[in-house]
Amino acid sequence: MAKRKIKPSPALLLKVEKAFRDFGYGELSMLGMAKACDLSTRALYNYFDNKEEAFRAAMLFRNELALSNGFASGRQQRENGGSALDILSAIINIRFGDTRRLANASPHLVELNAEVFTRCNDIVTTVAHFFEAELAKELLELARAGFLKLRDDVTAEQLAQALSNGARGVNQRLPPVPPQELGYRYREMCQFILYGGAELPAESARRRASSETV
Repeated sequence: MAKRKIKPSPALLLKVEKAFRDFGYGELSMLGMAKACDLSTRALYNYFDNKEEAFRAAMLFRNELALSNGFASGRQQRENGGSALDILSAIINIRFGDTRRLANASPHLVELNAEVFTRCNDIVTTVAHFFEAELAKELLELARAGFLKLRDDVTAEQLAQALSNGARGVNQRLPPVPPQELGYRYREMCQFILYGGAELPAESARRRASSETV
Protein backbone atom coordinates (compact mmCIF):
# COMPACT_ATOMS: atom_id res chain seq x y z
CA MET A 1 0.00 0.00 0.00
CA ALA A 2 1.39 3.39 -1.00
CA LYS A 3 2.27 5.69 1.82
CA ARG A 4 -0.07 8.67 2.10
CA LYS A 5 1.63 11.96 1.31
CA ILE A 6 1.71 14.83 3.78
CA LYS A 7 -0.13 17.91 2.58
CA PRO A 8 2.48 20.64 2.01
CA SER A 9 2.05 23.81 4.02
CA PRO A 10 1.82 27.25 2.36
CA ALA A 11 5.30 28.02 3.69
CA LEU A 12 6.74 24.92 2.01
CA LEU A 13 4.96 25.65 -1.28
CA LEU A 14 6.41 29.16 -1.27
CA LYS A 15 9.89 27.67 -0.86
CA VAL A 16 9.26 25.19 -3.69
CA GLU A 17 8.04 28.00 -5.93
CA LYS A 18 11.12 30.08 -5.15
CA ALA A 19 13.40 27.14 -5.87
CA PHE A 20 11.97 26.84 -9.39
CA ARG A 21 12.29 30.60 -9.93
CA ASP A 22 15.91 30.55 -8.73
CA PHE A 23 17.13 27.44 -10.57
CA GLY A 24 14.65 26.82 -13.38
CA TYR A 25 12.88 23.53 -14.06
CA GLY A 26 15.42 21.51 -16.01
CA GLU A 27 18.37 22.08 -13.68
CA LEU A 28 16.52 21.64 -10.41
CA SER A 29 16.70 18.13 -8.94
CA MET A 30 14.79 16.82 -5.96
CA LEU A 31 18.06 17.02 -4.03
CA GLY A 32 18.47 20.69 -4.96
CA MET A 33 14.84 21.39 -4.10
CA ALA A 34 15.22 19.72 -0.73
CA LYS A 35 18.22 21.91 0.07
CA ALA A 36 16.33 25.03 -1.04
CA CYS A 37 13.45 24.03 1.23
CA ASP A 38 15.69 23.23 4.22
CA LEU A 39 14.64 19.58 4.14
CA SER A 40 16.35 16.28 3.61
CA THR A 41 15.60 14.62 0.28
CA ARG A 42 13.82 11.84 2.15
CA ALA A 43 11.62 14.38 3.93
CA LEU A 44 10.76 16.09 0.63
CA TYR A 45 9.51 12.78 -0.77
CA ASN A 46 6.98 12.70 2.07
CA TYR A 47 5.27 15.58 0.25
CA PHE A 48 5.95 14.97 -3.46
CA ASP A 49 6.67 11.88 -5.53
CA ASN A 50 8.70 13.80 -8.09
CA LYS A 51 9.66 17.22 -9.40
CA GLU A 52 6.63 17.59 -11.68
CA GLU A 53 4.26 16.97 -8.80
CA ALA A 54 6.04 19.65 -6.77
CA PHE A 55 5.88 22.08 -9.71
CA ARG A 56 2.15 21.52 -10.21
CA ALA A 57 1.47 21.92 -6.48
CA ALA A 58 3.35 25.23 -6.38
CA MET A 59 1.56 26.42 -9.53
CA LEU A 60 -1.87 25.57 -8.12
CA PHE A 61 -1.05 27.23 -4.80
CA ARG A 62 0.12 30.45 -6.50
CA ASN A 63 -3.04 30.63 -8.58
CA GLU A 64 -5.33 29.99 -5.63
CA LEU A 65 -3.48 32.66 -3.65
CA ALA A 66 -3.81 35.16 -6.50
CA LEU A 67 -7.54 34.46 -6.78
CA SER A 68 -8.31 34.88 -3.08
CA ASN A 69 -6.06 37.91 -2.64
CA GLY A 70 -7.36 39.51 -5.82
CA PHE A 71 -11.00 39.47 -4.78
CA ALA A 72 -10.01 40.50 -1.23
CA SER A 73 -8.27 43.54 -2.71
CA GLY A 74 -11.43 44.38 -4.65
CA ARG A 75 -13.53 44.16 -1.49
CA GLN A 76 -11.11 46.47 0.28
CA GLN A 77 -11.39 49.03 -2.51
CA ARG A 78 -15.18 48.88 -2.25
CA GLU A 79 -15.11 49.33 1.52
CA ASN A 80 -12.85 52.34 1.02
CA GLY A 81 -15.37 53.97 -1.32
CA GLY A 82 -13.62 53.09 -4.59
CA SER A 83 -15.25 53.24 -8.00
CA ALA A 84 -15.97 50.26 -10.25
CA LEU A 85 -12.69 51.00 -12.03
CA ASP A 86 -10.82 51.03 -8.69
CA ILE A 87 -12.39 47.72 -7.64
CA LEU A 88 -11.89 45.86 -10.91
CA SER A 89 -8.36 47.08 -11.56
CA ALA A 90 -7.40 46.10 -7.99
CA ILE A 91 -8.72 42.57 -8.56
CA ILE A 92 -6.91 42.29 -11.90
CA ASN A 93 -3.67 43.74 -10.53
CA ILE A 94 -3.41 41.07 -7.84
CA ARG A 95 -4.88 38.16 -9.80
CA PHE A 96 -2.59 38.64 -12.80
CA GLY A 97 0.07 41.04 -11.54
CA ASP A 98 1.41 39.29 -8.45
CA THR A 99 2.34 36.16 -10.39
CA ARG A 100 3.75 38.18 -13.30
CA ARG A 101 5.90 40.35 -11.04
CA LEU A 102 7.41 37.26 -9.41
CA ALA A 103 7.94 35.48 -12.73
CA ASN A 104 9.54 38.51 -14.38
CA ALA A 105 12.19 38.59 -11.66
CA SER A 106 13.34 35.05 -12.52
CA PRO A 107 16.23 34.52 -14.95
CA HIS A 108 14.36 31.36 -16.01
CA LEU A 109 11.13 33.12 -17.05
CA VAL A 110 10.94 31.72 -20.60
CA GLU A 111 11.65 28.16 -19.49
CA LEU A 112 9.18 28.29 -16.61
CA ASN A 113 6.43 29.73 -18.83
CA ALA A 114 6.93 26.85 -21.25
CA GLU A 115 6.83 24.31 -18.42
CA VAL A 116 3.61 25.80 -17.05
CA PHE A 117 1.79 25.30 -20.34
CA THR A 118 3.33 21.86 -20.84
CA ARG A 119 2.75 20.43 -17.37
CA CYS A 120 -0.02 22.59 -15.88
CA ASN A 121 -2.35 23.42 -18.77
CA ASP A 122 -5.28 21.79 -16.95
CA ILE A 123 -4.64 23.97 -13.90
CA VAL A 124 -4.32 27.12 -16.00
CA THR A 125 -7.57 26.36 -17.85
CA THR A 126 -9.55 25.51 -14.72
CA VAL A 127 -8.36 28.61 -12.88
CA ALA A 128 -9.10 30.83 -15.90
CA HIS A 129 -12.67 29.57 -16.15
CA PHE A 130 -13.21 29.88 -12.41
CA PHE A 131 -11.85 33.43 -12.31
CA GLU A 132 -13.99 34.59 -15.23
CA ALA A 133 -17.11 33.10 -13.61
CA GLU A 134 -16.35 34.79 -10.28
CA LEU A 135 -15.53 38.09 -12.01
CA ALA A 136 -18.87 37.93 -13.84
CA LYS A 137 -20.59 37.56 -10.44
CA GLU A 138 -18.62 40.57 -9.18
CA LEU A 139 -19.73 42.62 -12.19
CA LEU A 140 -23.38 41.72 -11.61
CA GLU A 141 -23.05 42.69 -7.93
CA LEU A 142 -21.46 46.02 -8.89
CA ALA A 143 -24.30 46.61 -11.34
CA ARG A 144 -26.93 45.83 -8.69
CA ALA A 145 -25.19 48.20 -6.28
CA GLY A 146 -25.12 51.00 -8.86
CA PHE A 147 -21.37 51.08 -9.48
CA LEU A 148 -21.85 50.48 -13.19
CA LYS A 149 -24.54 49.72 -15.76
CA LEU A 150 -24.09 46.93 -18.26
CA ARG A 151 -25.15 47.70 -21.79
CA ASP A 152 -28.16 45.72 -23.01
CA ASP A 153 -26.04 43.96 -25.64
CA VAL A 154 -23.24 42.96 -23.23
CA THR A 155 -23.42 40.21 -20.63
CA ALA A 156 -21.42 40.07 -17.42
CA GLU A 157 -19.76 36.91 -18.72
CA GLN A 158 -18.63 38.67 -21.91
CA LEU A 159 -17.26 41.62 -19.97
CA ALA A 160 -15.45 39.36 -17.52
CA GLN A 161 -13.84 37.49 -20.40
CA ALA A 162 -12.81 40.75 -22.10
CA LEU A 163 -11.17 42.02 -18.90
CA SER A 164 -9.34 38.70 -18.40
CA ASN A 165 -8.15 38.65 -22.01
CA GLY A 166 -6.99 42.24 -21.65
CA ALA A 167 -4.95 41.37 -18.55
CA ARG A 168 -3.32 38.46 -20.39
CA GLY A 169 -2.53 40.83 -23.22
CA VAL A 170 -0.78 43.21 -20.83
CA ASN A 171 1.27 40.29 -19.50
CA GLN A 172 2.31 39.13 -22.96
CA ARG A 173 3.11 42.57 -24.39
CA LEU A 174 6.44 43.02 -26.16
CA PRO A 175 8.63 44.55 -24.99
CA PRO A 176 7.48 43.35 -21.56
CA VAL A 177 5.83 45.86 -19.24
CA PRO A 178 8.21 46.72 -16.37
CA PRO A 179 6.91 45.16 -13.13
CA GLN A 180 6.48 48.54 -11.47
CA GLU A 181 4.18 49.68 -14.30
CA LEU A 182 1.88 46.66 -14.35
CA GLY A 183 -0.68 48.14 -11.96
CA TYR A 184 -1.06 51.25 -14.11
CA ARG A 185 -1.32 49.21 -17.32
CA TYR A 186 -4.00 46.92 -15.89
CA ARG A 187 -5.99 49.95 -14.76
CA GLU A 188 -5.62 51.60 -18.16
CA MET A 189 -6.81 48.40 -19.85
CA CYS A 190 -9.81 48.14 -17.51
CA GLN A 191 -10.72 51.76 -18.22
CA PHE A 192 -10.67 51.24 -22.00
CA ILE A 193 -12.78 48.08 -21.80
CA LEU A 194 -15.28 49.53 -19.33
CA TYR A 195 -15.69 52.98 -20.87
CA GLY A 196 -14.25 52.74 -24.40
CA GLY A 197 -11.59 54.76 -26.17
CA ALA A 198 -13.33 55.86 -29.36
CA GLU A 199 -16.72 56.62 -30.89
CA LEU A 200 -18.07 56.07 -34.39
CA PRO A 201 -18.31 59.27 -36.48
CA ALA A 202 -21.91 60.42 -36.80
CA GLU A 203 -22.18 59.36 -40.48
CA SER A 204 -20.78 55.90 -39.75
CA ALA A 205 -23.20 55.50 -36.86
CA ARG A 206 -26.15 56.41 -39.14
CA ARG A 207 -25.00 53.91 -41.79
CA ARG A 208 -24.69 51.18 -39.17
CA ALA A 209 -28.15 51.92 -37.76
CA SER A 210 -29.58 51.85 -41.26
CA SER A 211 -27.95 48.49 -42.08
CA GLU A 212 -29.24 46.97 -38.84
CA THR A 213 -32.84 47.80 -39.75
CA VAL A 214 -32.69 46.28 -43.23
